[in-house]
Amino acid sequence: MSLLVVGTVAFDTVKTPYGSAREVLGGSAAYFAAAASYFTPVRIVAVVGEDFGEAPMRLLGERGIDTSGIEIARGKTFRWAGEYSEDLNDRTTHATHLNVLETFRPRLRKEDVGADRLFLGNIDPALQAEVLRHVKPGLSACDTMNFWIERKNPDLKRLLAQVDGLVINDAEARMLAGEINTVVAAQRLLGLGLRFLVIKRGEYGAALFTNGHYFAVPAYPVERPVDPTGAGDSFAGGFMGHLARAGAADGRALRAAMIYGSVLASFCVEDFSLRRLLDLSERSIEERARRLRGFLSLDEPTVS
Repeated sequence: MSLLVVGTVAFDTVKTPYGSAREVLGGSAAYFAAAASYFTPVRIVAVVGEDFGEAPMRLLGERGIDTSGIEIARGKTFRWAGEYSEDLNDRTTHATHLNVLETFRPRLRKEDVGADRLFLGNIDPALQAEVLRHVKPGLSACDTMNFWIERKNPDLKRLLAQVDGLVINDAEARMLAGEINTVVAAQRLLGLGLRFLVIKRGEYGAALFTNGHYFAVPAYPVERPVDPTGAGDSFAGGFMGHLARAGAADGRALRAAMIYGSVLASFCVEDFSLRRLLDLSERSIEERARRLRGFLSLDEPTVS
């Protein structure tokens, strides 16, 4: 099934205890699409500036990602710069330059309107709702952040009554629900009309909440995480990519999607930018998924 992502494509400058990368390809839609492309055809709707160039567009295209919906606008591409703490759990933002993203209005084409699956990346919830009204997909999910929770709370909650799922981190879920306890926050958010809620918890994995059911996966253990930028977007890409491939979003498909989300996030953190995500094999993905299922089993693992 076709999968459409509407979000950001950016240039990131990142510093971690393991090194640094300057002006590298990033953005929520780029990470999401790279991860999802291992499961299903993906199209991106986003905006970049005249300075974006052919090389990063070619990198995405080589993964089979349809980049024809990326608008090239007059001005500069969205940029973000940040630095991570020694344990990679805390991040300091040094600079955010919206540039062409400041006036971005998603331009949808005929093939976009017919998408089976839709993921609304981290943009203004009013724009997310506008896209959803036009696309009318079989399955939809979205992401958000503290900026929109604070500034556009009514718009965001109206959107959540219309989408099927929300993929969000722990702190943002509690902030959006106005609750200290994550479980209570999840129940309150499901009460807005969501079919499923995924709460990402970084190195502690992720939890899936549906009405009456709960499922959690650990983060896949990575010996040398280099850069956590985009890990959450990669999780969402693996999650939605599997649901598109499965052609279903029932309990079993959602639980399996959690496995693949964790696996793709684990690959993402092994290098800067999308370098690792753009150079995977289906075999390596399935091997990590098999191991992760084993971590969740009560049976003794078999030696291989």
